[in-house]
Amino acid sequence: MATAFPFLSESRPLSYRADQAFFVRMAAGIAALVVFGFLQWFARGFVQPARVPFWVHLHGAAMVGWLGLMVTQNLLAAGGNTALHRRLGWSSLLLVGAIAVLGPLTVVKAVELHRVPPFFTNAYMLALSLGEVFTFVGLFAAAIALRRRTDWHRRLMLGATVIVMEPGIGRILPMPLLGGFAPWAELSVQLGVLAILARHDRKVLGKVHPATWWSAAALVAVHLAIMALAGFAPFVGWAEGIAAGGYAA
Repeated sequence: MATAFPFLSESRPLSYRADQAFFVRMAAGIAALVVFGFLQWFARGFVQPARVPFWVHLHGAAMVGWLGLMVTQNLLAAGGNTALHRRLGWSSLLLVGAIAVLGPLTVVKAVELHRVPPFFTNAYMLALSLGEVFTFVGLFAAAIALRRRTDWHRRLMLGATVIVMEPGIGRILPMPLLGGFAPWAELSVQLGVLAILARHDRKVLGKVHPATWWSAAALVAVHLAIMALAGFAPFVGWAEGIAAGGYAA
């Protein structure tokens, strides 16, 4: 029996459309979690939108655009509208390019204007943003390169989205109370999301898909790299130089 998954055993056939429903739910769930994180942050009075610099609004709009695109693309795939799915996919290159520019710009300006959360160092804040953007773009690029292999493509896109969940998670967790464990708590939540994907893989494929493993490995690797970079003296010096050249907002 032919199947959409080349490595799927003959005893466990699964149609593409039936499996796609899971990815729609995952995309919607991630989007809802991130949006909730920021909305409750606003509702609790931790941010005043009128005082937020315009580049932060642009960055936020780009990230909301990505979440909306992920949900839309999965819905289109579930509905069989592959033509529009492909057109939106190519147009997403512009959105990802904007994210790759606005993310680092926003965090550099945050350090410069002394807007870094008190539970993060300047170096950690910079390393976090640069590491996440690099990994997000890398997984996105891999997903585009493997776009004809649907099983890889949608898992890598999901993995890229899990990478950029971190800001939303950080606004839900009690970060000041977690102290030095805060970064590990965020990583645990992100890995928990990928664990849901791994469980789905085992249910429908009989094993965890390689793309799921690669996404998890990328997440752990970038987390360790961020922690190392945040303690690397030349990088710390660069971060403090940015802060010293700025001013208190």
